[in-house]
Amino acid sequence: MAYVRFLRVLGFAMRLLTHVVVWELLLRRLRPAWVQGTAPRRYRGWATAFRDLAMQLGGALIKLGQFLSARVDVLPDFVIEELAQLQDEVPAEPFERIRPVIEAELGKPLEVAFRSFEPEAAAGASLGQVHRAWLLDGTPVMVKVQRPGIERLLAADLAALTAVARILSLYPALRRRVHLDRLLQEFARTLATELDYTAEARHAEQFARNFADDPGVRIPRPFWSHIRRRVLVLEDVTAIKITDLAAIERAGISRVAVARRLYQTYLRQVFYDGFFHADPHPGNLFVEPLEGEVPTDEGRPFRLTFVDFGMVGRISPEARRWLREAAMGLGTRDARRIVRAMHALGFLLPGTDLEAITQAVERLLDHIWGLSMGQLREWSLREAEALFLEFRELLLRFPFQIPQEFLLLGRTLGLLAGLVTRLDPEFNLFAEAEPFARRLLEEEAPSLSEQVFELIRPLLRIPLDLGRFLERSLAGGIRWEVTFPEARETLILIAEGFQRLVWQITGFVWVLLALFAFANQQPTLAGVLFGIGGLWLLWGLRPLRRRG
Repeated sequence: MAYVRFLRVLGFAMRLLTHVVVWELLLRRLRPAWVQGTAPRRYRGWATAFRDLAMQLGGALIKLGQFLSARVDVLPDFVIEELAQLQDEVPAEPFERIRPVIEAELGKPLEVAFRSFEPEAAAGASLGQVHRAWLLDGTPVMVKVQRPGIERLLAADLAALTAVARILSLYPALRRRVHLDRLLQEFARTLATELDYTAEARHAEQFARNFADDPGVRIPRPFWSHIRRRVLVLEDVTAIKITDLAAIERAGISRVAVARRLYQTYLRQVFYDGFFHADPHPGNLFVEPLEGEVPTDEGRPFRLTFVDFGMVGRISPEARRWLREAAMGLGTRDARRIVRAMHALGFLLPGTDLEAITQAVERLLDHIWGLSMGQLREWSLREAEALFLEFRELLLRFPFQIPQEFLLLGRTLGLLAGLVTRLDPEFNLFAEAEPFARRLLEEEAPSLSEQVFELIRPLLRIPLDLGRFLERSLAGGIRWEVTFPEARETLILIAEGFQRLVWQITGFVWVLLALFAFANQQPTLAGVLFGIGGLWLLWGLRPLRRRG
């Protein structure tokens, strides 16, 4: 069974790769118009074939299909239409196979654990399926149950994908830019985490804590009394599916507002929390109308609801710092800042000409700044070709790479872009990023006291360093060469006079900083600075010592 599955997945991948090579690399050179004209029919057929294979086999293939079906910003509509069916048509396991899993995990009969349990699955997921149920106290819940034998199926899928990755790695340009082995290792680790439903429950609690202050986001509550490794019981938060655009509009909810909240929610997860929901496909997001709330100019109030927390991503504080730097660069149209962040995050290969990259980013921003997501999809081929010709040499070298830490984030942003575009084709990424970047700039800007300290820190060291220099000179640590007997005493007097001048100048700077603080309505800080400056001035005005 597993071996047959391996051969089917590998065979499909090899047939698709052969098709791409023959049509896109060979025939396109001979008859480009014919190849272009037949592309919709050909690739719709491949999308249908992949969808059918994924629905038959399940497992990791459905995860891949769900990712591709959300990429409406990249893939053509005729491919999306076929793959999108994977969101709703994943076949469920018969209840006779699911019931023993639940009872074995909970250690009790189903009738003892629940007041009521619906045998018909409410949704079929790639690794499990979901049933509606009611706890003994009547609380409505959703019960997620792992499919029997799923671990064995995933092992076969990963083996097939590993074989495909090794074939792709034979292409040098791809091997230099993408670590397919690491990508598969990360994918395998993520799948292993998704198979542990106790980890998913902990993730849900973490998200609930992170959004506890946001009434516009809802996270279902886990019921730990009924949670095991293969069984997960969460609060029933079913509402309007985020891609059911007609239902959203019938509820009086603005699609534009939903897109904006979804985008802002992920800005918070990535740039503030460093912990993000990494599987925002349409089946995992709902829009809940708020009853009793007064509609506003933007439509009826609503909550954005997340489910399925098996796949999450984490961003280290250092990486988050540079991601914030990149966001500020994008929001302020600062190409140099963007490139500096890309370099620090490892997106540019060693030895890359940063100045050339900066120029390319500046020109790219000039071309796409202010365009909506829909306009970006329809970006003029002529403009793209002109930009390519301008930076042809740079792009042919392709000095970019994707660091391991950002592989999952990149996938998530791809899914997010697809959802936002579907909700609002005119969604303006730049207009939404600008106020967020300004807020980051305000938060990153140091306080007045920090600015003052940064200004005076070099000055604080001058008298001390000069004093150490003179002490070493007098102690013989520095060799002096003189040509007349009185030179040594004269030199000492000159040095002490210079040191006194430095103290006076430094004291004067303290006084200027005090005036600056007072002008910024910080009288306490101004008083402290003025007092310190006065002491330094007095010390600098002390008389020179006379030597025997």
